[in-house]
Amino acid sequence: MPQERVAGFPTYWAKTGQGVRRALFIHCSLAHSGAWKGVQAQLAPKLSMLSYDLPGHGRSADWDRRGDFQTVSADIGTALIDQRADLIGHSFGATVAMRIAACHPEKVRSLTLIEPVLFAAARATPVFAAHMAEMAPFGAAMQAEDLETATRLFNRVWGAGIPWDAIPQAQRDAMVQRIHMIPEGADVTNEDIHAQATPGALEAIRQPVLLIEGAQSPPIVGAVHSVFAARIPNVRRVVVAGAGHMAPVTHPKAVAGEIADFLKV
Repeated sequence: MPQERVAGFPTYWAKTGQGVRRALFIHCSLAHSGAWKGVQAQLAPKLSMLSYDLPGHGRSADWDRRGDFQTVSADIGTALIDQRADLIGHSFGATVAMRIAACHPEKVRSLTLIEPVLFAAARATPVFAAHMAEMAPFGAAMQAEDLETATRLFNRVWGAGIPWDAIPQAQRDAMVQRIHMIPEGADVTNEDIHAQATPGALEAIRQPVLLIEGAQSPPIVGAVHSVFAARIPNVRRVVVAGAGHMAPVTHPKAVAGEIADFLKV
């Protein structure tokens, strides 16, 4: 599918799969819809799947700061849902999926949240302070406009476990070019500006929720999932052995298996 305007933003999106049941996939920051290729290959006989490139990512248009990044991303996803669908989001994409479900619950059958980076949900825990301290060098590099250092630091915590120098140059360049998108979502991840984790918000989620995390992921992930698991009424929490934050890319078969079991497809 070529780029076209969706919810007013030039967006690339694509469909795959032969199933009847609809699913919408929302990728993580610094990636693109192709990051779901391995997971979707496993689910192709079972689901009809649509994925899109977030603003400033992949083949969608560059981010023009026309508003709040999460809001525009959620508006695009909402516009692409033509029938009730299962939402599957990774990292920042999982926060977008949550936003769609909160604003348009009638469009959402279930939520699969793979390490949603709503760090503010764990603000009351010591893990949150440790996470902010760990990410401080990244913030300092961004402030100094040293984008390559910032990207290297970010990848060390949130990447697929591949050393920076071992990543192909073209891929490194693409991440450096997009690294400015991380601060664009910080008011969501660190400040919860849309009140997604405030008292009553998680409790109000009525769709079945699957939480997927990697066994080797940063501690803040487990802290967030513990809060979610305690507060969301209908929730299942699973851990992918040997995986880190990029489980959909590094362990697609395991992730797809958990999704299929959750959706009973």
